[in-house]
Amino acid sequence: MTIERTPLVEFLNVSKNYGPKPAVVDLNLTLHPGEVFAFLGPNGAGKTTTIKMMTGLLKPSAGAIRIAGAENAFDSAAARQVLSYVPDQPHVYEKLSGREFLEFVRELYGLSGAEVNGDVDRLIDVFELDDFLDDLAETYSHGMRQRLAFAGALLHRPKVLILDEPMVGLDPKSMRIVKDLLRKEAVAGMTVFMSTHTLAIAEELADRIGIIQRGRLIRCGTLAELRAEFVGGQTLEDFFLDVTREGAR
Repeated sequence: MTIERTPLVEFLNVSKNYGPKPAVVDLNLTLHPGEVFAFLGPNGAGKTTTIKMMTGLLKPSAGAIRIAGAENAFDSAAARQVLSYVPDQPHVYEKLSGREFLEFVRELYGLSGAEVNGDVDRLIDVFELDDFLDDLAETYSHGMRQRLAFAGALLHRPKVLILDEPMVGLDPKSMRIVKDLLRKEAVAGMTVFMSTHTLAIAEELADRIGIIQRGRLIRCGTLAELRAEFVGGQTLEDFFLDVTREGAR
């Protein structure tokens, strides 16, 4: 399969201030179809603010974000249509069953039953939702909610999937399901933007890794490119701690 290399996500000199305090500073970043990008940084570095600007929940103070060629998701229904976002604490409506939640998502995106039934069945199978699909979501564990949230996020076949700590609270089997799915979707051309504190997940899944500190992207490259900067027997964890310590000065 040949994947189009036109960028799906572009940050163009993007900054975000909260009053006088900068949260993100002059961020320039381009993400392509078929890429899994891991976004690393200490707490308060600007990761969540970056995600909120991507999803249209926050408007940049300066610069522009293009999603699939459309300017700023904040202003563009077209940009929002190609995005999906799974937060670290997935929200599902507790008085709906899993099946009703997926039906709600289907209607939200205006998808016809015939158009999406096959995808619903596929996602139920992929995330092994059968055993609890007709139970109310209020009875679900965190891992069950996360799996349902992933299924809902993929229902409209987004081009860009944004994940905030996707593996938090998942058992090893659920983690394997999610990791296999992310690689499969990337191979099919999806762009995956993943914020995580779990460096092993970044090493295993990411095509490129970006490190943000105090709102500035201080490193960005493939694991091999970053390893070229490692000193001695450094691990990615050692390198991350070193560069973020330097960036904090």
